[in-house]
Amino acid sequence: MGNDGGSIPDRRDLVRNKPKAEQADKANQTRARWFSCALSKKPLHQPIVSCALGKLYNKDAIIEYLLDKSTYGDGDEICGHIRSLKDVTTLSLTPNPAPPSEDADDHAQFICPLTLKGMNGVLPFVYISTCGCVLSLAGLKNVSASPKAGDGDQLEVCPQCAKKFSRADDVLTLNPPEDELERMRDTMVRKRLAEPPKKSKKRKNAAGPEDEPASKKKSASLNPGISAASRAVVSSLAMEEAKRKANMSEAVKSLYGDGKPKRKETFMTMNTFTRYA
Repeated sequence: MGNDGGSIPDRRDLVRNKPKAEQADKANQTRARWFSCALSKKPLHQPIVSCALGKLYNKDAIIEYLLDKSTYGDGDEICGHIRSLKDVTTLSLTPNPAPPSEDADDHAQFICPLTLKGMNGVLPFVYISTCGCVLSLAGLKNVSASPKAGDGDQLEVCPQCAKKFSRADDVLTLNPPEDELERMRDTMVRKRLAEPPKKSKKRKNAAGPEDEPASKKKSASLNPGISAASRAVVSSLAMEEAKRKANMSEAVKSLYGDGKPKRKETFMTMNTFTRYA
């Protein structure tokens, strides 16, 4: 009990220490990044895409997010930098032919086609943005040719599909560490700032019928859909009008100015009857 003369309590018995904050299991975090979609948190399944920051997504989850940004509550925090499907690359992955063991939770679903190492977060993996092939970083280093002196940024050939790529610009790390993630983010922002501005379509849609070219107006007036009956009615009316003018007297014809040159009106005779002037 204490305080009865039999024992002297110290600080450890009287003051309770603040419990330590719980720390997330790093192994579980690594498993979640490499085996689950970063957006939907569902298991990864083909087709799988990756963004400029190296995150792994199910393609159907990205499509749902682009169609409705409120589908996933934290979607803007996770993939707010994805504007369209052009901002992601469909990955070309090599399935793991080895069957999973019963007690293995980190059995890799995909492997490197060069080293046959599993893509489970133990080894760093990269993908090539020009073709989408996924390789281990060690395997890509072993097969890539070293650039010659004076060649600058030499294009290399993908060992999986033989497409050309630039090691400096086209090789992106999957699920990179924090320091490399910030570097990749800065590179993404710099590339987007260098993109040419998109042309607005509002100005084209706001153009009225007055802005249409004369040739288009002329073609619209000559509508080929006019029926033969309508053309016959128009021609008959024109013939009747010609007969009516032919039977007019000379006095009536003079009112219409037929056969006489038009007089040039002045400000004194404008909009007045000047036939007898």
